Order: sequence, then C-alpha cells, then structure tokens
Amino acid sequence: MNGYRLMRAILSPIYKFWYKPKIIGKENIPNDGAIVLAGNHIHIMDQCNVIVSTKRKLHYMAKKEYFDDHKVAWFFRFVGCIPVDRSKKDENAKSSAIEVLNNNHALGIFPEGTRNGLKEEKIKDIYNRYFFEMKYNQFKKKMKRNKTSLVLYLEELLNKGVITELDYLENIFNVDKYLKELIEGNVITIDDYYDHILLPLKFGAVSLASKTNALIVPYAISGDYKFRSRNLIVKIGKPFKVEDDLEKANKKLDIEIKNLLKEIDKKSD
Repeated sequence: MNGYRLMRAILSPIYKFWYKPKIIGKENIPNDGAIVLAGNHIHIMDQCNVIVSTKRKLHYMAKKEYFDDHKVAWFFRFVGCIPVDRSKKDENAKSSAIEVLNNNHALGIFPEGTRNGLKEEKIKDIYNRYFFEMKYNQFKKKMKRNKTSLVLYLEELLNKGVITELDYLENIFNVDKYLKELIEGNVITIDDYYDHILLPLKFGAVSLASKTNALIVPYAISGDYKFRSRNLIVKIGKPFKVEDDLEKANKKLDIEIKNLLKEIDKKSD
C-alpha cells in the first residue's frame, strides 16, 4: 500500500467523524481517466473533503511553503502532493501536473490560487485605518471569519456610496451576514453577492485540462470546520470538457462553482 492509500485509510474515518462533512454528488467523479478537480478554497482542510469522496488517488497541488516546513513537509511528500512556488511561474510544478494527467490520474487544484480568507496584510490595513484603539490580536481574531472577496466587495459598496462608513464599520466583523441583509433589503441583488463570492480564478486548472485532454470536475465547499460541524457541505458538480478557448472555459468553471454554492445555500435555508 502506497503512502497516499495508507494515510487515506487511517485518516479518512477520523476526518469524517471530526468534521462530519455532508458530501453531495460523489458519483460525478469519474472512476478512471484524467480529471482535474477544481473548487473554492476556504480552509486548509478543503482538499480532504474531495479525498474522502473517491477511492482514486488525488495529486493535490500545494504551496511550496508546506514542503519547507519540517513539521508537515514529510506528510505532503508522503501523500504525493505537488509543490508550487507561487512567487514565480513554476514550470516544475506544471510539468509534474501534466505528467499526472497524461498518465490518466486525478489532479486537485484550487483555481483561486490561495485561500479566500483575510491575509495579515489586509487585516493590518483595516486595523490601522479604523480600529487602532482595539487590541490587534482581538481585532484579528474577529476578522478571520471573513472572506477576502466579500470584504473587497463591501469596500466597493462603500466607495460607491451604496453604504455609509458607519455601515461599513458596524458590519466589518461579519460581512457575509451583512451582505445577505442587503439582499433582503433590495440594496444589492443575489447575483451581485454571488458574483463576489470567489476570488478571480487563475487559468491553471483549465490550461492543464486543455493540454492533457482531461475533464474538469467542479466542486464547492460551504460551512464551518468545527467539531461535528452541522453545516459543512461539499457539492461535486458534473464534469465538463475544456475547449480551446481558455477564457470561456475559465468563465464556465467560475459559474459552475458559484452555482454549486447557490445550490448549497438554497438547501441550507
């Protein structure tokens, strides 16, 4: 038994018990052939939801920093992850991914390129502008629940005069909830909200699929990573073929992921 299958056999039951993910659409993952599984990225454990959804070995692309950290590097190497240097156009990572797909295996990738969660730089920027009288660690903890894309959308609404600075300050700690209130108040539309639910997708997923004739399998993740979570839901969509027009294919992937998130939210209401 290789490292991936060994770790999957040991860790999958633990993961399922701890987070209790509800996985919908597992049957949409082909049992064979080259596939690129591509979904939104909200948490470091996101890939585990897909790993426990199929018996196929998934080669996930992961940032190089994980392989530089001696505490976790052994694990990422053991399970066959592909290191990606995000500071440059990483041709080695690209070649490794193409090899995986040319051998009719499964590749996992996050087309947003990074987790859609506020980074330290953005948190400090907001803190220094508005909340410098609060203890920084307290502020950081309260801000961590937000998605970068939605905070940027809130700032867009502020800059356009759709909301006031007071509205912004009173709701910055729970942007998602506030935006849904704006939908109910007909200030923004539900389409406006979902148009900003993701970070702009990079072209890696569709480019790799195009070069290797692989299918794209879109998926979406919503909810909280808590012990015995009540709302962690994963929905896997139907695979689709990438044609030569990468712009069109990337737009389709973007729409597919957003539609899956809409479907999850409708069932959760």
